[in-house]
Amino acid sequence: MARRKPGTLLPIETEILEAALAMQRTQQATFHGFGLAQTMREQRGSRSLTGHGTLYKALGRLEGFGLLTSTWEDAPATEGRPRRRLYALTQQGAEAAERARAARAAPSAPSPVPRLAPEPA
Repeated sequence: MARRKPGTLLPIETEILEAALAMQRTQQATFHGFGLAQTMREQRGSRSLTGHGTLYKALGRLEGFGLLTSTWEDAPATEGRPRRRLYALTQQGAEAAERARAARAAPSAPSPVPRLAPEPA
């Protein structure tokens, strides 16, 4: 398997960022992995999520790149569920999502692999 070039995003990572940006625009600034997966399936019929392990590994990579942040959310004792990770898109993540969306929307342009940051001039 070929390794990715430094500074590039995988298609699932781009899809996650675009879904997170859409959620942010609807006043949902934070999200859980499960809710994000549902949004991705509803918006784009995502087939890239073969299992939740795929999603959570990608979320971890995006957090490592500084495109997402996360905190632990403790469940109220009355709910009896385990605590969950609560994710939020960073400014850098929103910018990467916008670049990916613009590249995908450009007519007749090849679909480039999105970069984490603009290349220096």
